[in-house]
Amino acid sequence: MHYSFFTSLLLAVALWSCGSSKADEKTASTTTADEVVIPVRLASVGTVTRAEPVVASGLVSSSEEARLSFKVGGIINQMLVDEGQTVRKGQLLATLDLTEINAQVSQAQLATEKADRDLSRVKSLYADTAATLEQMQNATTGQSVAKQNLTIAQFNRSYAQIRSSVNGTVTRKVTNAGEFVAPGASVYFISGNRPGDWVVRVGVSDKDWARLRGGNRATVTLDAYPGKTFNGTISELAQAADPVNKLYEVEVKLASASVKLAPGLFAKVTLVPAQSRSYTVVPVEAIVEGNGKEGFVYVLADDRKSIKKLPIQIGFLDGDKVLLTNAPSGLTNVVTAGSAFLTEESKVIVR
Repeated sequence: MHYSFFTSLLLAVALWSCGSSKADEKTASTTTADEVVIPVRLASVGTVTRAEPVVASGLVSSSEEARLSFKVGGIINQMLVDEGQTVRKGQLLATLDLTEINAQVSQAQLATEKADRDLSRVKSLYADTAATLEQMQNATTGQSVAKQNLTIAQFNRSYAQIRSSVNGTVTRKVTNAGEFVAPGASVYFISGNRPGDWVVRVGVSDKDWARLRGGNRATVTLDAYPGKTFNGTISELAQAADPVNKLYEVEVKLASASVKLAPGLFAKVTLVPAQSRSYTVVPVEAIVEGNGKEGFVYVLADDRKSIKKLPIQIGFLDGDKVLLTNAPSGLTNVVTAGSAFLTEESKVIVR
């Protein structure tokens, strides 16, 4: 009886030991299975040198534009033309009320006449030695100052009116008769209308501006004329950025067009720079988390079992390739197949 109990106890211990060993093996097996290894493929990174076009939007305008104003301030007496009217060079467009200005001219004339009389009197006294040389010199200076003041008053009166400086069209009328206008404040905007004198002004970034030169070719499309393409050349490049939008203005002169053009037409311009630029080329499937011009690529770490995530800047798409404008240094291979399933903690194997 004691022998039978001892035998049963040994058998139970053996069974418990076997069960514990199998449980440990199962736990170890589960831990290994949880560590997922993702198969990936690599693609070589290349370079290409290209003169990529610069695309920008702007408005059609005339190369001859004028913002017309009065030389002096005052009350507007007449506004003789309205928006949309065609005007010729030298045509009278607006006048000021001359009551105050004429009074200033009269004052200057009276002051000049008095200065003439004073100088004549001092000269006679000086001849009789009754006046000093200093008195005669002061009278002479007073006469000169009075004449200059008269010239200023007459000049201001001549510019108390506005005449067109170009043959063109009134694109904007800012004020109306009866309003007070300050000196130099814009009253009319005039745009020239000579055939073959149309331009498009667009803004470009500093990197694109550096690649452009005067005379570079351009193609222009207008929303007003779908399907039509107009040729042009760069006629001017701004030498300073706009303080508001930080872009550099580029003026494109349009070749003679057989269609009717007007200021303000919306245009899309493609500029073709003469200067080439080097780009890094990667497959499009290597780009992850793309957002506009920004994105990331995965590359193998030094141990070739883990990965690193690197930021890149996208320049252009070229079929199934992406041209990078700011690639990380030393970039030779990128992960393609399997990149969509990766995180920076992923373990990988190259297939």
